[in-house]
Amino acid sequence: MNGVLLSAFAWFNKSIIFTIMNQDFPLFNEDFEELRDLLQQFENLRAGQSHSFLDEDSFEQIIDYYDEHDELPNAIQAAEIAIEQFPYSSTLLLKKANLLIETKKYPDALELLEKAAILDSTDINLYILQTDIYLALNQHEKAASVLEEQIKQFDGDDRTELLLELADVYDDWEEFDRVFDCLKIALEHDPNNEEALHKICFWTEYTGRNEESIRLHTQIINDHPYNQLAWFNLGTAYQGLKLYEKAIDAYLYAVAIDEKFDYAYRNMGDAYIRLRKFQEAIEVLQKHLEIAKPEDVIYEAIGHCYEKMRKFTQARYYYRKASHLSPQDDKLYYKIAVAYMMEANWENAVKSIASALKINKGSSEYFIALGQCYLELGKNKDALIQFMSALRIKPRSVTTWQEFIRALYVARFFDEAMVQLDEGEQKLGRKPVFIYFRAAVLITTGRTKEGLIQLETALQLAPRQLKKMVELDPTLLQHTSVVELIARYRKKKK
Repeated sequence: MNGVLLSAFAWFNKSIIFTIMNQDFPLFNEDFEELRDLLQQFENLRAGQSHSFLDEDSFEQIIDYYDEHDELPNAIQAAEIAIEQFPYSSTLLLKKANLLIETKKYPDALELLEKAAILDSTDINLYILQTDIYLALNQHEKAASVLEEQIKQFDGDDRTELLLELADVYDDWEEFDRVFDCLKIALEHDPNNEEALHKICFWTEYTGRNEESIRLHTQIINDHPYNQLAWFNLGTAYQGLKLYEKAIDAYLYAVAIDEKFDYAYRNMGDAYIRLRKFQEAIEVLQKHLEIAKPEDVIYEAIGHCYEKMRKFTQARYYYRKASHLSPQDDKLYYKIAVAYMMEANWENAVKSIASALKINKGSSEYFIALGQCYLELGKNKDALIQFMSALRIKPRSVTTWQEFIRALYVARFFDEAMVQLDEGEQKLGRKPVFIYFRAAVLITTGRTKEGLIQLETALQLAPRQLKKMVELDPTLLQHTSVVELIARYRKKKK
């Protein structure tokens, strides 16, 4: 019985195994009986009892059995006995070397590999095992040189396998551009190799070598137009350059070849979102849901599209579906809250933010949003408590100070607003938004002359931030002196 079948066996209960063997799979049963007989013969050999002759292939099966069942002492003993009987078998020497590597006996393993090389230097496993040893010893340069020297000696699948092995060495060595180079050579040699195609997709993004990837995959597609992985990789390279229209075209070819290519639909959805084509994004992401296992990120992306289309009920529906798959993701509850806030549904927004805060009490953003909801509900003191909580988390955030002072202004705690403006400037410096807010407080409390001086200073420093004062209190534009100052300043700028 070969190693693959035996490995599969390990997943099943013994009673089920025997049921299968005795009833449904007679050939499988015969293989098991054969292996059991080989093991018994080996046990007889070890015990010095009479036994049938074990050939080289039989010893290989016995060694593999013990190795797969983590019985390394037995596997090593079997390899030693086998080598005594077949001293010129490079395969047996390689098997024993592999076992010695597992037990970290690297010098002994290297010695065996040298003997195996004399007997047969055409087995690529010889060089892969040498590489494993040098990697284990943290000797990356030696590991790479072994493979670099041998790659030119091989062709076909063996050459591809060695190139992929070399790519892994460079990865472990953190020579990431060399990983890309190696995979590129592998694909020039074997354009349809799926492992290389999968890996180079990641390394293109990681190294940022999108232009090279486009040239490589365009050539592959010219020679092999039905290679869906090449089309997909071409799409990801275009996407890496933010050429989203071209990326979508490539993904469409990929799904035309393989209509169940779920990752192509996923990436296509992202590209449509980047182009703000939200309806098209929803359609391809829905297609992803039809052919693949549901994922929270897909539901969340669909919710995001509906939110951007101002279809807040649908947005919440998909955010909730995402939260069912990822109940500890506080951001999803916050997104639901924002969708409620966009509809001025403050009570339900408060409930969703509370759910987010149960999971993550360290987000100033959530406390700010909760404070904003309470302000809209007229619960000014509750709002101020939330803003103060946000300040405790982010005491050096201009946005947090701005929201806290805005709440004091709305609650008409003008004196306290001035105190906190002083406090904010001490911590963060004289920010333009603080000057605009100070102007607003002074004008509203009847100190118009002082307020206009502050407003003029703010206009000189940051004219575009005037909107923050207007958003704070639009009635300020009812003051003739304020409007005249703004108009005079704008005229001066022209």
